[in-house]
Amino acid sequence: ADTEGFGFSAVASLGATADVGFGDVLDYLALDPETRSILLYVEGVSNARSFISGLRVAARLKPVIVVKSGRNESGTRAAVSHTGALVGADHVFDAAIERAGAVRVKSVSQLFAAAHLLASGTRVEGPRLAIITNGGGPGVMAADRAHDLGVPLADLSKSTIDELGKVLPTHWSHSNPVDLLGDADPERYGKATRTVLEDPGTDGVLVMLTPQSMTDPAGCAGAVIAAAAESSKPVLTCWMGAKLVEEGRRQFADARIPEFRSPETAVEAFGYLACYRRNQKALLQAPGPMSAQKEPDVEGARLIIEHALSQRRHTLSSAEAKAVLRAFHIPSSPSINVDSAADALVAAEGLGLPVAMKINSSDITHKSDVGGVRLNIREPRTVRTAFREMVDSVKAQSPDARVDGVTIEPMISRPHARELMIGIVNDPVFGPVISFGTGGTAVEVFADSNVALPPLNEYLSRQLIKGTRAARYLEAFRNLPPVDEDKLINVLERVSEITCELPEVRELDINPLLADENEVIAVDARIVVGPPASTTERYGHMAIHPYPWELVAEWQLADGSDIVVRPIRPEDANLEQAFVEGLSPESRYFRFMQSLDKLSPIMLARFTQIDYDREMALIAVGKEHTPDARFVGVARYVGNPDRHSCEFALTVGDDWQRHGVGREMMRRLMEVARDRGIEVMEGEVLANNSKMLRLCQRRGFRIARHRSE
Repeated sequence: ADTEGFGFSAVASLGATADVGFGDVLDYLALDPETRSILLYVEGVSNARSFISGLRVAARLKPVIVVKSGRNESGTRAAVSHTGALVGADHVFDAAIERAGAVRVKSVSQLFAAAHLLASGTRVEGPRLAIITNGGGPGVMAADRAHDLGVPLADLSKSTIDELGKVLPTHWSHSNPVDLLGDADPERYGKATRTVLEDPGTDGVLVMLTPQSMTDPAGCAGAVIAAAAESSKPVLTCWMGAKLVEEGRRQFADARIPEFRSPETAVEAFGYLACYRRNQKALLQAPGPMSAQKEPDVEGARLIIEHALSQRRHTLSSAEAKAVLRAFHIPSSPSINVDSAADALVAAEGLGLPVAMKINSSDITHKSDVGGVRLNIREPRTVRTAFREMVDSVKAQSPDARVDGVTIEPMISRPHARELMIGIVNDPVFGPVISFGTGGTAVEVFADSNVALPPLNEYLSRQLIKGTRAARYLEAFRNLPPVDEDKLINVLERVSEITCELPEVRELDINPLLADENEVIAVDARIVVGPPASTTERYGHMAIHPYPWELVAEWQLADGSDIVVRPIRPEDANLEQAFVEGLSPESRYFRFMQSLDKLSPIMLARFTQIDYDREMALIAVGKEHTPDARFVGVARYVGNPDRHSCEFALTVGDDWQRHGVGREMMRRLMEVARDRGIEVMEGEVLANNSKMLRLCQRRGFRIARHRSE
C-alpha cells in the first residue's frame, strides 16, 4: 500500500468475533474522519443482520471493498474450522454485498486495486468503456476481459468516428478499441482521448500504451493528462513496461489519474467503478408495500400453514400451496385433489378437458421422475386409466412415499409462453433469498438462476431478471412477442412479500411459471413450511429490515392541518435539506450545536439513508404527495452498540412550534424504540434550549448537567 501512495488509518483483526463483530467496527470506521475507504477480509458471518446493517451504513458514506475466502467447498471447510462462523452460499453472499452498496473482489491484489481507484474519488455514470491503444494486441486483450466481466464497450457514434478519422491515419481501426497505430505521438494521443471523451455514448476511457521505437511515453502521458482535465468522465491508463514508461507513470500519479500495469487489471478496475455505481443504486432502494395495490390475505395464508403444521406436515399440498399464492394475489391455475379414479373423472369434467394429472405426495419432489405426471389428457376414459397407472407407478418406484391422491388441473395451452421459475430458499447465514431463472423439467440442467435478498421493488426485480440468461428469453425473438415484464415483476414483488410476512415458509418453488405477452400464471407450486423462529421481532428472520410501513400514520393538528408521520426515505433528501435551510439560525444551532447553513453531502446521506433496524427517523410532512410538501418536524434515534440504549434528536420547524408537534413526535419515537427493545433513551440539549428541556421533562426524562459543561 505504501508503494502505491496510500496507507491505513486503522487495522483491526477481529479473531472469532466473540465480542466485537463486523457491524461494530464498521459503525466506527463509517464516521472516522481519517478513513476514506474500508477494506474487509471475510471468512464467515455470525450475525447477518448486524453485518448487513453495519455494511449498509458504512457504504452510504464511503467506499467499502470486500474480499471473501471460502468461495468453494475446500475453502469453506477451512474457513469454518478457522473461525467457527457460518459460511453460506457464495452467490448469496454476492447478492448481500450488492444490496449493501459495497464491491466484492476475488483476491488481495484486486482488493488494493479497487481501493486505490475508489478512494481516489473516481466515479462513473454508466458502464460503457472506450479503449484507446497504440498496440492492437493489448487492445484486444482488454476487450476480451471486458466481455468476461460483462463490461459493455462503448458504441462510438458516427460523428466521433468521423472526427477521429481527421486526426488518425487512414488505416486506423475505425471502431472501439481505437487503435492509434504504433507510431502514435503525443498529439495523436491527446486528440483521440479528447474526442472519445466527448462521445455521449462513452462513460469512461482506458488509454493504453506499449513502448515502441518511435514512442514518447512521457509526452503521450502529458497529452492524456491535459485531455482528461477537460472532462468529468474517468480516464484510466495502462502504460505497459517498466523503465521506458516510468516517467509517464509518475506523471499520472502526480495528476491523480489511476494507472495500471496490465490491460486486464485496468479493465477490472473500471468494472469495479461500474459495479460500485450499480450497487450504490441498489443500496438506496427502500421497497414499499404491495398492499398499496391490493392488500394480501396474510392471516388466511398463515391459517393454511398452521393447519399443515398441526398435522405434522412440512410440505403443503398442491392445492394448499396455490391457495397461499392466491392469498398474495399471484395468479395460479385451479387444482382439485381426488382420492379415486371416479372422483378424478368428475373433477376433470368439472374443470373441462384437456387436463393435467399429478401425483399428490409431499415425499416426492420431482413427480415426473417416478411417473407421477400425465399431461394433455383429452378423453374421459383415459382419466380413470391414468389415475390407476400413476398410483401404481409411484408405489412401485417410491414404496415408502405417502400418496395423498392425485391433483387434477386444467391443461393450460399458451403457445407463446416461456417456462420460468421463482423460488424462496433459506440461506444458513442471510435467511430467506429469492431466486429467479429458467424453469421447466430441465431447471437443474440449465442452471440459469439469479438470487436477491428481499425485500424487492420494481428496480431490484428488474436487476434480478437482468442477471439471468432468461432475460433475453423474455424478449421478442422469431415469432414470439415479448413477455409482459410488468406482470412478471409484480409476481416477484408478491413473492418478496411472502418472504417478509410469512417466516414459516422455508422453501417455495413456482415451477413452471408460464409468462407470455398477456399473462403470468403459476402452473405448479411447492411450499415447505416450519415453525417460525422464536423471536418477537416482526422481521427478525430477514437480513435486511423492510421499510416499516406499519409506522405510517395520519395526524391532524388542533388547527385542522393534516400531517403525515412516517419513517424517512432516501428520496426525502431534498426535503430534508430544505427543512434545515429553512430553520432559524437559533433552531439550527440548538439542533446541531454548531453554526451551519446547510447539510454536507455526507450528513445528508447519513440522515436520509438510514438502517431501519438499528435506528429510526420519523418525519412529519405537511401536504404529502403535493408539490408543496415540506417537513414539519424530524425526530430520530440511533441505537448504541450495547443494543439497549439510544441517543435521540428532535427538530420542529419554527412555524410549527407550539402546535404540539414535538410532543406527539417524541411520543411516537419512544413507542418505536420501546417496541424494538430499547430500554434507555438519552440526548444532549443545550442549557439555554428551554423549550426542549421542558418537553423532555414532560415526557419523563431525567435532566442532568453534562460533566464537560
